[in-house]
Amino acid sequence: MSFGPLLCIGHRGAGGHAPENTLASIRKALELGAHCVEIDVHMVDGELVVIHDERLERRTNGSGSIHDYKFADLRTLDAGEREKIPTLWEIFQTLNHRAGVNIELKGVGTAEPVARLITDKLSRGWNQDHILVSSFNQAELTRFQELKPDIKTGCLVASAPALQKIKTALSTYFSLHVSAELASSELIAYAHARGKRLYVFTVNAPTEILRLQAMGVDGLFTDYPDRVFRITNSVRSRLRWV
Repeated sequence: MSFGPLLCIGHRGAGGHAPENTLASIRKALELGAHCVEIDVHMVDGELVVIHDERLERRTNGSGSIHDYKFADLRTLDAGEREKIPTLWEIFQTLNHRAGVNIELKGVGTAEPVARLITDKLSRGWNQDHILVSSFNQAELTRFQELKPDIKTGCLVASAPALQKIKTALSTYFSLHVSAELASSELIAYAHARGKRLYVFTVNAPTEILRLQAMGVDGLFTDYPDRVFRITNSVRSRLRWV
């Protein structure tokens, strides 16, 4: 079973070309034609901020936990190439309906504010089929599903034991997001037989891109959207989650 063209999902925007999870990275992903982008959110001082790590050292000139900062102080930090840590609202504004978005719930307590923001965006013309919410945290994802059952959700899995546990709950999700090491023809068949999409992270090597495309996965998270298009000959068109 095939659900359509291979989706190219820009990982944290286009993290191989610009500082990850910044507006510059989102703009680069759009420039390269990514069908969708994936970003990470935490709740800090009443704001949904877009950053992967809870600690600041790896991606900014700050130090310590993001939760030790006020929002205004976080915004003074350099997230790379003079980019600021953006808000989820700014991500939506930058995308401006030009690509789908996968919001990964990273921090505890993100489900409810993300649901509220999505409700607002739907009232402003966003198509619910262009939004997908995912997480490794099943409790947070379940809470989001209770609040916004009309929005697609995806479960993230990075280990074989976790995968076995998730399989029993797969019916509640639109998609399964797995590491390249876990992807297999058997897993793809298992997901597709249940009407679920199988997306794989984070795929940058040309040999891996080709291997997974041939295997029949539905989409690839990549830091280099241009590589996916060059290697797979996928069409650079704006697609909903398929």
